[in-house]
Amino acid sequence: MSLPFLQACGKRKRRPKIFGFRDFCDPGCPIGPVGPFRDNIRLFLGECGVPEEAGAGELPVWCTLLIYQKTSVVVPLYTVQEDMTPSSHSFCDHCRFAGWGNHYMSRRRYHLIIPKDGCWSRPLEERDLDEPNHLLHGLIHGNGFGHLICVNGIEGGSKFLCGREIMDLWDRICSNLLVRKVTVEDVSRKRSMDLRLLYGVAYGHTWFGRWGYRFLRGSFGVKEQHYHRAIEFLGSLELVKVLGDFSGTEHFKEIKQIIRHYKGMSDTNLVTIKDLLKYMLTVKSHATREDKPAIAAGPPANLKLKLSTRASLQDKHLSQMKPIKFRKFTSAGAEINSRWPARRMEQAAEVIVNALLEARGEKLGCTGMTRQDVRDAARLHIGDTGLIDNVLKILNNVIVGDYVVCRAVNPSTRILEYTIHEFVGGREPPEQLVQETLPWPSLVVGHDVYKDVEKVYRTVFLNYPTLDCVRSAAQVLLDSKHFMKEWPFRDEEDQLLTFICNLIPSIDRLETLPRKKVPAGEIIMVPLHATVGDLKAAAESAFRETYCAFEHLEVTDIEAVKATEDTEVLFGIMESGQEVWVRGSGMDVNSQLRCEGGSENWEVRCICGAEDDDGERMVACDICEVWQHTRCCGIDDTDSVPASVCMLGMLQICSATETRGQPLGV
Repeated sequence: MSLPFLQACGKRKRRPKIFGFRDFCDPGCPIGPVGPFRDNIRLFLGECGVPEEAGAGELPVWCTLLIYQKTSVVVPLYTVQEDMTPSSHSFCDHCRFAGWGNHYMSRRRYHLIIPKDGCWSRPLEERDLDEPNHLLHGLIHGNGFGHLICVNGIEGGSKFLCGREIMDLWDRICSNLLVRKVTVEDVSRKRSMDLRLLYGVAYGHTWFGRWGYRFLRGSFGVKEQHYHRAIEFLGSLELVKVLGDFSGTEHFKEIKQIIRHYKGMSDTNLVTIKDLLKYMLTVKSHATREDKPAIAAGPPANLKLKLSTRASLQDKHLSQMKPIKFRKFTSAGAEINSRWPARRMEQAAEVIVNALLEARGEKLGCTGMTRQDVRDAARLHIGDTGLIDNVLKILNNVIVGDYVVCRAVNPSTRILEYTIHEFVGGREPPEQLVQETLPWPSLVVGHDVYKDVEKVYRTVFLNYPTLDCVRSAAQVLLDSKHFMKEWPFRDEEDQLLTFICNLIPSIDRLETLPRKKVPAGEIIMVPLHATVGDLKAAAESAFRETYCAFEHLEVTDIEAVKATEDTEVLFGIMESGQEVWVRGSGMDVNSQLRCEGGSENWEVRCICGAEDDDGERMVACDICEVWQHTRCCGIDDTDSVPASVCMLGMLQICSATETRGQPLGV
């Protein structure tokens, strides 16, 4: 795959900078930042970003090349600078849903994007900013507050990068640039399971919690204490009680089998549902395919096949399973829509068979090779890695020449391995057996761990028979989608004074400002010998550079040293690292680009307790114009909103509000 940036470098006969994927943005690489994010991003792009000639529409784009050492694949990391203008789609929904709608709107925001594999060969376009399937898409505002929009690893369609590696990279980038806070909306799912509920009960935090993301806010009035109590309650459900409560129900037999099976496998005593799920998630699934057709009837008598099984699969389980099915490589290859000719795919399959035979001869008795080992061996003879990956997907219980190639999880290493087995006399099974298509056999307990986890998830959390509080606690976790990581402010530079400056608008402007909590302050750094006047100038410059509404700001006073002359040296009268308040004038309070959440004053007051837009679907009352959740009003998410809505339960609030004289409206 040829990247546009590499092609441009070839035309100009220049050597591109390429960084290692695994160590990119380690401390000091590519930059050693000392200032706020707005300064570090410029250093970052100057050091490791090369401007793209085409750009993304009118937006400037920089490309950074990262080499993935495992496969020598070059991964493009794009940085797109988006300048805020009244004509652009400037308001940030991510800020509004995270509770940051009151933040002053930054003049610039930066998108960091790794496109999906199939898009690496074309330039980044402006429409790609709204593409939901990038391997990585992070957005950081000029003030250092950002959002992780999406991460898609192997399960999201990538052939090269797993989700954990992408998250590690994103975390290092944020640390290197001294980002302040990053939010993520966790709506990740696996096999119809919401991972924020599954991981919350099993580990006490979401999947993103591995990198320090913690509860930020919940929807439908869910508070942090509700979230933690729900996790504690669900995780402490004892398995004995669960079995007792399910006794006599249609799910009792399956739940009992699952609990007994994994308790028998575990070396430690599994007491609670948390113990059970945590252990199950550490066990690799034996099944490598699910809900996909397998080909042929049982193996013929002249086929000697050695099956790889888990120690946990008992003989009685195997006796209940249908025979394994086989198919010819030509038939399997014809079922997929491939861009490679059939003959070339057959040649690649023969190369893989020879590699497996060679490995079996060298290891004497150990016939398995991991996918990466097979891939590396095949690459010695085949340069097209896409062709190799495509053939490896097909090779499972597939006949190639005089051999059968299988893949299964090694019971000792729990790693997926490819194995090869020969026919006696080199005869293939009859054609009618190879071509017959039968459904994939149902899996017994322990054969597909995720199927067992899904059964526990749906039965216990969503359909608990006796306790409504179990379903209510599960709903609390499902309604908790917004999480945040904060990089603590560090005042570690001995030669600089650092302050967090908050702005107090002048008195004559206060009445025109929205009544919301004060936005986060701006990080200001000045030399040790700086004066009060220097701090005023630095704060004025930082606010002007960072925010849209402060282009003409003039800082007049610093509250902590209001009576001090501008020529007075700061060192000794103000402590580095402290929070200071500065007063100024010139804020454009009529600007459309004042706040990230927009200039509209939404009045949200729902019966669930929500008082702000949390990203869920809402409807406004026709009488009082107060917004509420459609779910709380009895309107299902799949139903359309009626043309006229009147929440009778809000009439008292409406009248009470009118008597207090507080204006309502959208």
